[in-house]
Amino acid sequence: MTTIHPTAVIHPSAELDDDVEVGPYCIIGANVRIGAGTTLGAHVIIEEYTHIGRNNIIYHGAVLGAPPQDRKFKHERSYLIIGDNNWIREYVTIHRASGEEQATIVGDNNFLMAYAHIGHNCKVGNGVVMANAVGISGHCEIGDGANIGGMTGVHQFTRIGKLAMVGGMSRIVRDVPPFMIVEGSPAEVRGVNIVGLRRAGVPEATRDALRTACRWMFFSEMNLSQAMNKIRAELDMSPELEYLLEFMEQIRHGRNGRALDQPSRK
Repeated sequence: MTTIHPTAVIHPSAELDDDVEVGPYCIIGANVRIGAGTTLGAHVIIEEYTHIGRNNIIYHGAVLGAPPQDRKFKHERSYLIIGDNNWIREYVTIHRASGEEQATIVGDNNFLMAYAHIGHNCKVGNGVVMANAVGISGHCEIGDGANIGGMTGVHQFTRIGKLAMVGGMSRIVRDVPPFMIVEGSPAEVRGVNIVGLRRAGVPEATRDALRTACRWMFFSEMNLSQAMNKIRAELDMSPELEYLLEFMEQIRHGRNGRALDQPSRK
């Protein structure tokens, strides 16, 4: 049975499935949908056209679905869509999209720690960890399994690839390649996220190939095109290596200009 604290304010058009728990002083707006088993702590605000899946835990003070911080926004109908099994900690803010019928999307099994912010039109995959006070600007894409350290700022229209790890207090102004560890202001590639790959079940041979690819792309005298050709010619390909090369190919063809793709010449 759905449990609603008597101090909560819920719009008549909101739809709450079975076993939803709404804590004290929550506000749930028009055309909101909340899936079964989701729990809202005290003082949570869910604004209009926010759709939340099943078995999410949303801690006190979170604000989900507020209007985008975008001067182009003209109060058109847009959405925030959140999947299942997410932990959304205290005072997290996630904005709905800018643009008619557009959506900000957060997937499943993510852990968003206190004070994290996800801006309008972002797409966050599954199994992502954002530590405290991470700021994700509008139109960013965060790949599955990415791990973003505390107080990191991510520039608008930036991608963070699958299973990448971003060190705390980094400044992300260009795309972060998948499977890599990056850190700094501005951030630079420091190596391969071996621990994350191992935890994800990526085989040792693939991990070794990614290490070699990282060395050729980011720590050699080769330019990106030369390094990618060498990778294709000399390494055993895997889905992970194909994904890395596809990601870097998009960078090489001008997405966001110069990205984290230049040899450090160390």
